[in-house]
Amino acid sequence: MHRPRPQPLLSLWFLLLIAATANALHFYLDANEKRCFLEEIPTDTVVEGHYKALEWSEQEQKYIENPNLGILVEVDELATGHSVVRTRGPHDSRFTFTSHEAGDHSICLSSTSEASWGTTTHIRLYLDIVVGSTKPDREKDRSHVTELSSKLRDLNQKLEDIRREQQYQREREANFRNLSETTNSRAVWYSIAQIVVLVLTCAWQLRHLKRFFEDRKM
Repeated sequence: MHRPRPQPLLSLWFLLLIAATANALHFYLDANEKRCFLEEIPTDTVVEGHYKALEWSEQEQKYIENPNLGILVEVDELATGHSVVRTRGPHDSRFTFTSHEAGDHSICLSSTSEASWGTTTHIRLYLDIVVGSTKPDREKDRSHVTELSSKLRDLNQKLEDIRREQQYQREREANFRNLSETTNSRAVWYSIAQIVVLVLTCAWQLRHLKRFFEDRKM
């Protein structure tokens, strides 16, 4: 995927703002139910997720916060089966991990609360996933840097995200090109082998016919 290289600073700033991929959604869970999502992530990319779970209250007839509600987060690399994250957190929390291999990652969330016998726990779960380098802690740096230097640091981080994405796409294109060249090479050798077999068969048939006519003359 080739991105244009805009000249104005405002165009470059807009491009870098949309470089990181952000997915915000909400869904519903029951007790002991797990919901999984697939995310394609380049190598060495920081992924940050924020979730907030609300539990249905029959008494109030709405979704409310329950401090006793826990959420289990599991992240696995599909290609290798490696477990990247497995953590239990409160109903409102964050999780962060760095991808070690490029490819699809499975992000699963489930409730760790136990419903009483004969009742079912209904949960509304808000999930926001940001793929790309996380922003620095502005509160700690505000006393040491100006607003301009903070924006420049953000620009550098977005540029690094773009560079990793382009490198990942180049690797995929190179793998596809190598596979195509290997397939074409095998097809050429197969055609050559067919020609050789056909020539040998014709030569054998001509030799056989020649002997046949010589025997008839004798």
